Amino acid sequence: MSPVSAPHATDRAALMRQLAQPCTYDVAIIGGGATGLGVALDAAARGFSVVLCESHDFAKGTSSRATKLVHGGVRYLAQGNISLVREALHERTTLLANAPHLAQPLPFVMPSYAWWQAPFYGIGLKMYDLLAGKAGLGATEFLSRASTLKLLPTAKPEGLTGGVKYWDGQFDDARLALALAKTAAHRGALLLNYCAATQLTHEAGKVTGLSVQDTETGTVYPIKARCVINAAGVWVDAFRQQDGQSIQRPVKAMVAPSQGVHVVVDREFFPTDHALLVPKTSDGRVLFAVPWLGKVILGTTDTPRHDLAREPTPFNEEIQFILGEAAQYLTRAPQRSDVKSVWVGLRPLVKPQDDDGGNTKALSREHTIIVSKSGLVTVTGGKWTTYRAMAEDVLTQAMAAQLLDQRAGGATVHLPLVGAQPTSTRVSAQPGLHLYGSEAQAVLALPGARRELGGAGASGLTEAMVRFAARCEYARTVEDVLARRSRLLFLDAALAASLAAEVATLLHEETGIDPQLEAFTALAAHYLELP
Repeated sequence: MSPVSAPHATDRAALMRQLAQPCTYDVAIIGGGATGLGVALDAAARGFSVVLCESHDFAKGTSSRATKLVHGGVRYLAQGNISLVREALHERTTLLANAPHLAQPLPFVMPSYAWWQAPFYGIGLKMYDLLAGKAGLGATEFLSRASTLKLLPTAKPEGLTGGVKYWDGQFDDARLALALAKTAAHRGALLLNYCAATQLTHEAGKVTGLSVQDTETGTVYPIKARCVINAAGVWVDAFRQQDGQSIQRPVKAMVAPSQGVHVVVDREFFPTDHALLVPKTSDGRVLFAVPWLGKVILGTTDTPRHDLAREPTPFNEEIQFILGEAAQYLTRAPQRSDVKSVWVGLRPLVKPQDDDGGNTKALSREHTIIVSKSGLVTVTGGKWTTYRAMAEDVLTQAMAAQLLDQRAGGATVHLPLVGAQPTSTRVSAQPGLHLYGSEAQAVLALPGARRELGGAGASGLTEAMVRFAARCEYARTVEDVLARRSRLLFLDAALAASLAAEVATLLHEETGIDPQLEAFTALAAHYLELP
């Protein structure tokens, strides 16, 4: 029996009933981050039957903890990785076109505090423009000292000689992941969060499916599939080891996790709509100050990490680095007491075979795809900007290995995601509602559409948004709502904690299950802890 089309609503019971139906899927995907969701959408758009299982919430891991930039990679240009930059610039344009409610152009300013910096970096950014070609978002400009201070009013004026302005993009990573999930579901894919892959199944030395467990009920479901894709991010090696043990082949770890820390402060420290880029800090890293949803993100770090915690903790030296470097460029430097939230993501950097994982800055940001002897397809590495191209590459490799029938690619190049509509049809007067795009009217039709939690002007989160998250956006817990459907945990952890009880009450009304209030309260405290 072939799988039926997935329900367009996110009724948990209906989704689990569908999963229980005996069938063989074309594609079964482990992991609901950017890569897994991208593969699910591409495969469904080509007409393959698809099931995706995520052990926690969609984008719970690395995919909700990016620097929120859709970019070609200026630092990769400096490294001479022209092919990666060219691909990313092309994909940047595609993403901005397919999700205009979630991704927009963003101007950057690179201030110069030495006479040579503006011409040196400016020439490189002019090359960036040339590589972008028609996909460019705006021309690079050389700025005078006065123009730089006008665009960056809190930049330190002492020693400033000028600057360079260039363009990249910005997006909401967790909501983009959700849009991918909903778009894939509309194309017939079955997507399940809180449904953990526990065991690969083999027959005659070949992967034929997997077992998954509903983490809410404990029920185990067998899934048969012609092609199993391991897109578990930094956790891919666990399934590769399991695969190797089943077919008696040794497997060497391919991921070297790198930790990226982001610090969020109020806009008063950086009151501008332009982002700041410092291309080379005191230790050779890149520093960003990025305006986002009314706050400012400072980051990021690039530190090797050997454990795979779901909620990594920043190291003291990382906080010191970010705040210390910010103090070098801002007239009023934020202190530890000014931090509204700290969040950490683990990047799945691809480890060369002779590397010990000690220097993550030297490891590959490009994605890697491996098809094992048993037919398990593993993909890891890469970045959000190129998620769509990664998905195409995964399916190309699966078809080359004869795990899937040959079908033409390009199905997602001009495929608008759920919510993407022309500007004239969007509802954006209410704060936060613009992120729903064409679904804003559906939110406004629900009870509590005008009742903002915490009082008017406090949070931008309404009762209706919480109800919509439960009914139409797969949300099950307080964390799902306040961390990823709304981004309040990432913007202001104390404010998120103050709203948690009310969100829990609304979620319980909608779902009838425990919304995990105590767990969220502890998590919010974690986002405020500074080592």
